Amino acid sequence: MFSKSNLLATLVATIVMFFLGYLIWGLATVDFFTEHTIVNAMKEVPDLGIIALANLIASFILSTLYSKWARGHHSLGQGFEFGAWIGALIGLGSGLIAYATMSLMDMTGHIVEAVLDIVFYGIIGAIIALIYQKTAAKS
Repeated sequence: MFSKSNLLATLVATIVMFFLGYLIWGLATVDFFTEHTIVNAMKEVPDLGIIALANLIASFILSTLYSKWARGHHSLGQGFEFGAWIGALIGLGSGLIAYATMSLMDMTGHIVEAVLDIVFYGIIGAIIALIYQKTAAKS
C-alpha cells in the first residue's frame, strides 16, 4: 500500500488533479456551468488547501485501487479505462442521484459533468498507470 510506485503515483496524480481540475472547472467550463446552474451553492473563494487535501486523498485511493485492479500489467490504455470507470461511477452514478435529489443543475449540466468526469478520471488513471509502469520492478 505504501510502495514507491503507489506514493509516487499519488503525488503526481494529486498535482495533475489539482491543476487539471482548475483548468477544466475553474476556467474552461465556468460559463457553461453558470448557464446550467439552478441553485448556486458555490463559495465565492474556494478553500484551495481543502481541495489539495481532497485531491491527495482521492489520488491515494485511486492509486491503491489501480494497483489491485491492474495486477502488475500497466499501460496507458488500461489506466485510462480504470479511471474512466471511476469517472462513470462519480459522474453518472452520483451525478444522476444528485439530479434526482437536488436542484443544483439541469440535466444538460449533469450529463456534461459526467462526460468531463469520465475524461478527467481517465486521464488521472492513465497517469497513475504510467507511474506504475515506469517504477515497476524489472524482472
